[in-house]
Amino acid sequence: MTLKLYTYWRSSAAHRVRIALAIKGVAAEHHPVQLVQGGGEQHRPAYRAIHPGGTVPALVLEDGTAITQSLAIIALLDELHPQPPLLPTTPIERARVRAAAELIACDIHPIDNLRVRQYLGGTLGHDQAVVATWMRHWMQGGLEAFQGLIAPQTPFCFSDAPSLADLCLVPQLYNARRWELDLAGFERLVAIEQRCLAMPAFQAAQPEAQPDAEL
Repeated sequence: MTLKLYTYWRSSAAHRVRIALAIKGVAAEHHPVQLVQGGGEQHRPAYRAIHPGGTVPALVLEDGTAITQSLAIIALLDELHPQPPLLPTTPIERARVRAAAELIACDIHPIDNLRVRQYLGGTLGHDQAVVATWMRHWMQGGLEAFQGLIAPQTPFCFSDAPSLADLCLVPQLYNARRWELDLAGFERLVAIEQRCLAMPAFQAAQPEAQPDAEL
């Protein structure tokens, strides 16, 4: 039995895991979960049996164990497949990288994801302009904080190679462009992103490269 990744092409969280799998050279069957098309597959009992929270990603291991939440999945991959490492060797440096990654994964992403957008636009009845303003507001402040946490001059966020922080940054910038956030002032983040996107692992994980991409 091979690994199974339950994913969605435009999910930032699933995007992070796809990058990690590609960097580690770990093969996984991709099982797209249609979050929008098809009536919300994430809400159906079959998927809730895999991930009770009804979000993506979920990684099902060879023994059938399902691991959810992108940072937990990436941490597991880093432990099972240590090379190349996604975290530094010292406790303080590891904590710094985790802090930056969690700023995106825990501060920006949860209030800018599909569930929040659907609630704002559906249940609360806000129009698209209000939703877009909400998205850009929280991304702007979050990316400003992220830029203040990373190392000032390294090629990637903290070193000469991508770390967990870079795996979170690239999907977040993809999402920022989708919502037309002005990236002026984020030149360092954009430069890091471009270095990442020159690497085959990041290219393979891009949303448009996924078989379920809705182009």
